[in-house]
Amino acid sequence: MVIFQVVSFAMIASFIFILLKDQHASVAFVIVLFTGIVIFLVLIQPIAQVFGLLEYIAQKADVNGMYVETILKIIGIAYISEFGAQITRDAGLSSVASKIELAGKVFILVLAVPILTAVIETILRFIPA
Repeated sequence: MVIFQVVSFAMIASFIFILLKDQHASVAFVIVLFTGIVIFLVLIQPIAQVFGLLEYIAQKADVNGMYVETILKIIGIAYISEFGAQITRDAGLSSVASKIELAGKVFILVLAVPILTAVIETILRFIPA
């Protein structure tokens, strides 16, 4: 299973980080950054499979493609902003990490407005005037 490879890789990188953090802090951080990027790249293919499955199910259910696309973008923004925030936290920049999280939340809100509008319009159609 790939998870064993990911965990083994992360544990080795963690061990190297611990060995280097006191003498070569910048090299140790590059190892953390490289490890995060490698793990993220390993996860892209399984995530793409899940997205493909969700799109297939949405097509079978005859759901508007715009809604599915928007939801997938929201999920992507959430993962990417979390990844960026964790990397900046690892660098000791928690204030920048908070700003990344805020930016992700704002972008999610902007993308969610059309879906919220459609939901409200649908509810209003069911309420007698």
